[in-house]
Amino acid sequence: MKPKVLIIMGSDSDLPVMEETARTLDEFAVPYTMTVASAHRTPARTLKLVKDAEKNGVDVIIGAAGMAAHLPGVIASHTILPVIGIPLDSSPLRGMDALLSIVQMPPGIPVATVSVGKAGARNAAILAVQIIARQDLKLTKQLQDYRRFMATEVEAKAGRIAKKKR
Repeated sequence: MKPKVLIIMGSDSDLPVMEETARTLDEFAVPYTMTVASAHRTPARTLKLVKDAEKNGVDVIIGAAGMAAHLPGVIASHTILPVIGIPLDSSPLRGMDALLSIVQMPPGIPVATVSVGKAGARNAAILAVQIIARQDLKLTKQLQDYRRFMATEVEAKAGRIAKKKR
């Protein structure tokens, strides 16, 4: 099955966080490809991945990077596909540098930006699924079921806490 999502991380050291994105896409049975490319160290590889993604029918690109975090912006500058940026905590600034680098894109080249780290990695996958689900009723139903499951979990935990306080 052809990948619907391309995940590009700036370094192989980002893999422990990006495995959360992969696990989440697996939960929804959304095919993806995950690889490493650097906006600074391998710009030609990055450009080729983006152009090939367009040709191969990818619907969404997820870019993850730390520090200066130019990767998601560079990706977005070379495609009209939706790009989701995940800022990673890989510097003494604990991801704030990456967050600001990704979220502060110039007008006309948007990058949807999620939170720093594993929570952001999971949310990037969910957002990619939501984008793809606009054209896929099965995925839409899965997302609705997922939301109901989350609500049920919260209600169950709230009930347990309320019982303890009595």
